[in-house]
Amino acid sequence: MTHGNFSESGLRNLRGVLARHVESGEIPGLVALYSRGGETHVEALGTMKHGGGRPMSRDTIFRMASTSKPLSMAAAMVLVDECRLRMDDLVDQWLPELADRQVLKRIDGPLDDTVPARRPITVRDVLTSTFGLGMDMTAIGAPIMNAIFENGLTPDLPTPMPEPDEWIRRLGTLPLMHQPGERWQYHISNDLVGVLVARVTGRPFEEFLRERIFEPLGMKDTGFHVPEDKIDRLPDLYAPDPQTGEFHVWDEAEGGRWSASPAFPGGGGGLVSTVDDYHAYFRMLLNGGVHGGERILSRPAVELMTTNRLTPEQNAARNALATNNVHLSFGQGQHGGWGLGMAVRTYRGDYAPIGQFGWDGGSGTSTYADPDKGVTGLLLTQVGMSVGNSARLIHDFWTSLYQAVED
Repeated sequence: MTHGNFSESGLRNLRGVLARHVESGEIPGLVALYSRGGETHVEALGTMKHGGGRPMSRDTIFRMASTSKPLSMAAAMVLVDECRLRMDDLVDQWLPELADRQVLKRIDGPLDDTVPARRPITVRDVLTSTFGLGMDMTAIGAPIMNAIFENGLTPDLPTPMPEPDEWIRRLGTLPLMHQPGERWQYHISNDLVGVLVARVTGRPFEEFLRERIFEPLGMKDTGFHVPEDKIDRLPDLYAPDPQTGEFHVWDEAEGGRWSASPAFPGGGGGLVSTVDDYHAYFRMLLNGGVHGGERILSRPAVELMTTNRLTPEQNAARNALATNNVHLSFGQGQHGGWGLGMAVRTYRGDYAPIGQFGWDGGSGTSTYADPDKGVTGLLLTQVGMSVGNSARLIHDFWTSLYQAVED
């Protein structure tokens, strides 16, 4: 039996695969949405808490973690569309803290063993994650990574990140790891995008995102915190113990990190959202920037975001990172290319086609769409990737979803 989008047997199999992960006890609950053409399916399985309680529902709000990256990038692209930002503008005029950079001679060297940057940082460097600083998991323990953690420049630390002006002041005290534009590096650029957008617009990052992206798309449950009247829709976030597998609450809903407006609205990992809100965003990208007859982004802006922006050399380093750090990422991140704020598949490494774009989050989230098959898929859980459980569920979700696609 088929409707031309998904096969009945494929959908049945997919539901069974999702249910198996929940019944194993390793994933308390999940919400999955998958669509193709005009056909959308939603599965809400399991419970909000580990060990039972209220069931998951379609409007459950999740911490999106790094799946914030593809969405927050849209704010910058609005500014590029409006010629308020140019790809090759120097960022100095808005981010004077990042003028006149020094660059480490070697990534694991002392912070004062540097050479001057060969050129200033451009908007393009920031949007493509190549401005010279990032979360380098191969350099853990190096002085520069220690300094990044000690300065509170990344999320997930016991202390929250400082407000944007103080954050970028601290960032400006550090040397770069690599020359501007030289190497792709993870995460810090995506938080920097939010600071850049706020400086260019003279408005808080969240306010601009809300006006230009969330509201036009009807994303009523998306933001950098969960208001009190919705907090019962946010599950606790778990980080199971890697040794014992015991479920520890990493962030409680009530009184937790997302229960109040943060000092730093993190474009790299700070958003909360629902499957329907994120579906609206990814369908808009698949539609070349249009939602319900209204243009949100230009087609060329979407094309820039969703196609590979890295050189073969940069991609080779990124591929090596993904394939050699499988024990850290549980095999996530093996896509090849990177666009703006998201991965773009440049080789066929699994069941998803070349051209698929999106990203995964350390809180157990996965959000992708692909122009080839016209498939959008979102899988949201409340199990962080301190263990591989949610990563394996995500892999099985995509493996099963693409088998259900009828041509």
